[in-house]
Amino acid sequence: MNIGQAAKASGISAKMIRYYEATGLIHSANRSAAGYRHYSDSDIHTLSFIRRARDLGFSVEQIADLLALWRNRRRASASVKAVALAQIAMLKTKAAELRTMARTLQHLADHCHGDNRPDCPIIEDLAGPAIARCSTCQPPPLRPSTRFGEAGGPRAAHPERRRQARA
Repeated sequence: MNIGQAAKASGISAKMIRYYEATGLIHSANRSAAGYRHYSDSDIHTLSFIRRARDLGFSVEQIADLLALWRNRRRASASVKAVALAQIAMLKTKAAELRTMARTLQHLADHCHGDNRPDCPIIEDLAGPAIARCSTCQPPPLRPSTRFGEAGGPRAAHPERRRQARA
């Protein structure tokens, strides 16, 4: 089957199949006389393995290790289990980090008035305490009478524009 058919059968895009070939994760496909890639059922099985491993969050490097273990009929299941347990630990850590981020954002959103006022705890938190106290890091408030391009306006702050404004 060609790369489009292989992509559909495995659930991996043609672009990613080419990437996996280029990085050596999978072997280069056989080519037809016209130069088109041709994939066997075995290749599709390997691509499906990769797709499932990616769905479980394994990195390309980890997948290479898993493929080597899969192909090695003398492997010890303890080696495979060690890779899986390391992935589980990483996923649990990531899940805890995501829960913390969600709680933080929820707290900030709960305390944001969501009205027309400029005060916003979300922005204040993102700016952090060091920047929030630094008057030079915050943009100066625009005066209602100042327009872009006028002397003293935001466009005039650029050195080249200041020279033009003086001329």
